[in-house]
Amino acid sequence: MSTLRVNNLCMKVGEGASARVIQQGVNFEIEQGRIFAIMGSSGCGKSTLLRHLVGLAKPAGGQVLYDNEDFWSLDDAGQQRWRARFGMLFQSAALWTSMSVLDNVCVPLQIKENLSRDQCRDRAMELLSWVGMKDAADRMPSDLSGGMKKRAGLARAIAGEPAFLFLDEPSAGLDPINSKRLDLLILDIRERTGAAILMVSHELPSLFAIADDGIFLDADSHRPLGRGSPAELRDHCEHRTVQAFLHREELADET
Repeated sequence: MSTLRVNNLCMKVGEGASARVIQQGVNFEIEQGRIFAIMGSSGCGKSTLLRHLVGLAKPAGGQVLYDNEDFWSLDDAGQQRWRARFGMLFQSAALWTSMSVLDNVCVPLQIKENLSRDQCRDRAMELLSWVGMKDAADRMPSDLSGGMKKRAGLARAIAGEPAFLFLDEPSAGLDPINSKRLDLLILDIRERTGAAILMVSHELPSLFAIADDGIFLDADSHRPLGRGSPAELRDHCEHRTVQAFLHREELADET
């Protein structure tokens, strides 16, 4: 069973004396079959942390360990070996606009699985059927709703059978019905693939519904304020910032 462990991670922007700390002292571990939430207010570094985990940004300090291998100490071949085990759903879904939905899902299959075009199309149709997008296989991304783009993006993200699936604000911009549908799909993916899922989100219903564990990042202190599931943090973390975030709806009702 593969694991991801983050040890004392420090993230900065800029160089030298002008470098600015985004987060420091970040520590957590996640195993396959778990859903881990990265929480916090806007600007705290949630998506930046995700970029450091998938190899798009190098940390200023600390370690990102996959199965006890320090990702940033590996050579290019070693890093690529791990990237091949990642799946990623970007906030905007990031579908290639010049390709049909089917062709978007075929791309990782052609790269990783070395399948023929017919084999890729058959497998892609299976994945699209799984996420409820089979009837939209020949449509272009510009013809899709926000929820449909997210589901197509998920099909592409899991096409390579990743050990680690990274989701950047998966429910952002979706109405409550489509957001709930996506939550159920993420749970189904976890059950059927056993992947470790790391999810950046500030959508409280989704966080409470599907996250097993998580970390709360603070934009002011540039450090994590708590570890645990959203419910555990709500019930046991006394820090005002965490409570304000996780009781947002109740606070809004009081104003």
